[in-house]
Amino acid sequence: MTDSPQQTLADATAILSSALDGDSDAVVGTFDAVVDRAGLAGAYGVAWCLAATMVGDQVPEGACALDFPGIDQAGYDARWVARFVSAYANSDLDTAQALFGAAAADGLLPECLLTLAGSTVATLRHRAT
Repeated sequence: MTDSPQQTLADATAILSSALDGDSDAVVGTFDAVVDRAGLAGAYGVAWCLAATMVGDQVPEGACALDFPGIDQAGYDARWVARFVSAYANSDLDTAQALFGAAAADGLLPECLLTLAGSTVATLRHRAT
């Protein structure tokens, strides 16, 4: 069962609020509550919403290349976020779903989602300056 779009947005907002406050336990707790309520599909919806927030309104038509300096040396979670956000920017649902499933299968989804929340907050802060 998946959540309504309003519930997904409310969960993403709660996660961003917690991340802005630096409360990683609350971020993880909200994601856990989403999974308990709506399964991995619900968590995927929230992650997709965070990627949308990170990319913003300025997605060009056609293929999009995002610049992630040093990404090959980054940890699993940072590489995952870069690829997930790139999949979002390119409307590549198959890749996004495969990334999400792989992180879950590898047992690294919580770290990836926490990094996604932190990266989204960092992007929002950067835009505000």
